[in-house]
Amino acid sequence: MSIYTTNIDRRTALKRLGRTAALGAIPGIVPGSSAVLGKELPAAHFTPKAKQVIVLYMSGGYSHVDTFDPKPRLAREHDTSIGYQFGRKDFDRYLKASNWKFSPNKRCGTEVSDLFPHIREQMHECALIRSMNCDHLDHGEATLQLHTGSTGFAMPSLGSWLNHGLGSDNTSMPGHVVISEHRPYAGPQIWDSIFLPGKNTGVQITPGETPIQNLTPASDPANQSLELTLLSSLNNRHLEKRKSDNTLKARISSFETARGLQAEAPEIMDLSKESKATFELYGASPDNPTSYASQVIMARRMIEAGVRFVEVIDAIGACRDNWDAAHRDIASHAKYAKRVDQPAAALIKDLKQRGLFDEVLLIFCTEFGRTPWAQDGKGTKSRAHHPHAFSCWLAGAGVKGGIIHGETDDIGNKVIQDAVHIHDYHATILHLMGLDHEKLVYRHAGRDFRLTDVHGHVIRPILS
Repeated sequence: MSIYTTNIDRRTALKRLGRTAALGAIPGIVPGSSAVLGKELPAAHFTPKAKQVIVLYMSGGYSHVDTFDPKPRLAREHDTSIGYQFGRKDFDRYLKASNWKFSPNKRCGTEVSDLFPHIREQMHECALIRSMNCDHLDHGEATLQLHTGSTGFAMPSLGSWLNHGLGSDNTSMPGHVVISEHRPYAGPQIWDSIFLPGKNTGVQITPGETPIQNLTPASDPANQSLELTLLSSLNNRHLEKRKSDNTLKARISSFETARGLQAEAPEIMDLSKESKATFELYGASPDNPTSYASQVIMARRMIEAGVRFVEVIDAIGACRDNWDAAHRDIASHAKYAKRVDQPAAALIKDLKQRGLFDEVLLIFCTEFGRTPWAQDGKGTKSRAHHPHAFSCWLAGAGVKGGIIHGETDDIGNKVIQDAVHIHDYHATILHLMGLDHEKLVYRHAGRDFRLTDVHGHVIRPILS
């Protein structure tokens, strides 16, 4: 009997195809395109400047006044009191000088500290925003807002919104990939699609010997093809009576994407094909796939394979084994800066030499800044969380290079010009990708939702 006409029921078939079904159990695997279900790809609202996005997220909150926002007053008035912190009559704030000298980029004059000498050399390609601000001072909530626009309510991530609005150019690969060696603050929620169709959820790649679980086929290619064809036939028959079940649609589609991953992902994640010159450019080693440099190279390879949105999360280990080690001693920034500085700068050079810089939007960000005063009083070495002002930068497609947008006061405590809230940041990213943040709407539970809620303005001065 032909496998296309068999009367076997779906439940029995699924039991018999248990080994093949495991293919769809790859954590977070979802399709990168609704074309798998026979639908056309979504369309941009207008001609985009960028086609793809790479986010380099520095988990833990780097200090803006030690990296991208020089404040000479901190040096002049080191250990000088500026009075009690609002709401705390027991804490006198003492200004703390930066541990590092700031110097200008030779082509545009943008000052960056000696923590990032390689990035400083590339600032003429970047739009530096010194007036970022968010709504929460705790890592979990601030990380959620940076990724989803919300500090508490479960909302889809930026990558999920982009894939919902645009789909993917490669139906064999997911459209949303997250490279994260360790669990970040707020966990997988920061790449989840929540109420958007499940096909928009991010796929996590864990650098190391097994970047993606269950990727090796359980059957030989010929048998697997027969098994998946039968499974697809039964699943689609099952779907005919449940066409409004988006979860079922996403689950069915996950098998197709998982199958594509089996075919393409191993080659994409194999860095052995990269040249010696590329490894030297990034400061990477072919023997260390978990290094940040190797992760950034993999992100570029994902982009070349047609993935719409790739994020590399710089989370080295457990809580505070990241930029948040500044709670103990701001000098710890040197360790984390050395890890990411050369790879981030190399990515700009690499995208340019491959002709991708004008198509890819590159983002370097963190969830908040650090206080301009010492965390534990006069003479101490640490800085606390600071959501009122911090710095991020963008480069690449549609971005005006060599400029500074926004300004903080003379100690870096608060924004005094051209404030950029997280909602503005998101609106701008969507705009560069050809999406109007006010029109990218999804109805759920009787209400229309969007990434920027009812807020957000495009930061037009940084657009080329």
